[in-house]
Amino acid sequence: MTALPLVFDAPRRGLPPRHLADLSPEDRRSAVAELGEKAFRATQLSHHYFGRLSVDPESMTDIPSATRDRLVESLLPTLFTQVREVTTDNGTTRKTLWRAHDGTLVESVLMRYDDRATVCVSSQAGCGMACPFCATGQGGLQRNMSTAEIVDQVRSAAAAMRDGLLPGGAGRLSNVVFMGMGEPLANYKRVVAAVRRLCEPAPAGLGLSQRSITVSTVGLAPAIRKLADEDLQVTLAVSLHTPDDELRDTLVPVNTRWSVDEVLRAARYYADRTGRRVSIEYALIRDVNDHPWRADLLGRLLRQHLGHLAHVNLIPLNPTPGSEWDASPKPVEREFVRRVREAGVSCTVRDTRGQEIAAACGQLAAQE
Repeated sequence: MTALPLVFDAPRRGLPPRHLADLSPEDRRSAVAELGEKAFRATQLSHHYFGRLSVDPESMTDIPSATRDRLVESLLPTLFTQVREVTTDNGTTRKTLWRAHDGTLVESVLMRYDDRATVCVSSQAGCGMACPFCATGQGGLQRNMSTAEIVDQVRSAAAAMRDGLLPGGAGRLSNVVFMGMGEPLANYKRVVAAVRRLCEPAPAGLGLSQRSITVSTVGLAPAIRKLADEDLQVTLAVSLHTPDDELRDTLVPVNTRWSVDEVLRAARYYADRTGRRVSIEYALIRDVNDHPWRADLLGRLLRQHLGHLAHVNLIPLNPTPGSEWDASPKPVEREFVRRVREAGVSCTVRDTRGQEIAAACGQLAAQE
């Protein structure tokens, strides 16, 4: 089994060069001044990156060419190159495999719906949580993503929507979910910094609503409590996957450190501090965690700990190649939903997308 991290925030080892999106507006001005340029150039550069979603120096015609080249080289280094791009759902789901500066591979998925456009981003290259049914967990952890690498996945998706690269014409990116590769709260500082950058109005950031961002976790209870104190309005999604410790110790190995009870107590603290409903993620696996008694126990525990502040998001498992795990049959899924709702807890089944293109996190990277 892969060793679990002992800290929430790993060293900076292997992260890319400094990037504009890593820096606060004040730090950007200082960085520009260090290059011998006037501080207002930082605002111009920020307008191009965050406002116009551009990394093309040729489009930055308001900045003199010699100055532009120096600024772009120092503050807009290339973070990713595209390796593969695959689409499904008539083109409305697009998965991209990116190669970072050091060769590590990460994935993001852009999904367009009738009423919104959502990008699912990675916060780590790989994952150290070792969940056996997850392709990313099977591959282990390579390194954390930098703040800028997280933000740039979102900027790229926002540019794709603006340019009408998905069916439906030009549109706007509305939602961000930290449900790609990695455990977001194991890269705590950079994920929180990225959330703030995503939500600050342009040119400081991308100007998204905090309430349109979801941060997932397998249950790092102390980090959940820390996030609750950040004065953010993001949605917390807890990947619970089973209500009993005996099975969860196997499905989500971090449970041996923070039990179901501890995780749900931390989730309640988050709900109380933010007033936000907590999403309980539950990947339904045939003959593993889909039993009626587990649905009953899940409903009772959530009713006890979170009451109306819980919503169960059932996820039909997207099996990884060669895996022993498989999705539950639809009648079993429907009975599970019925029992959770009977306990007085909101429960829905997530819309499945991208199975034809290995859209579950880590599958495309594993193929590569």
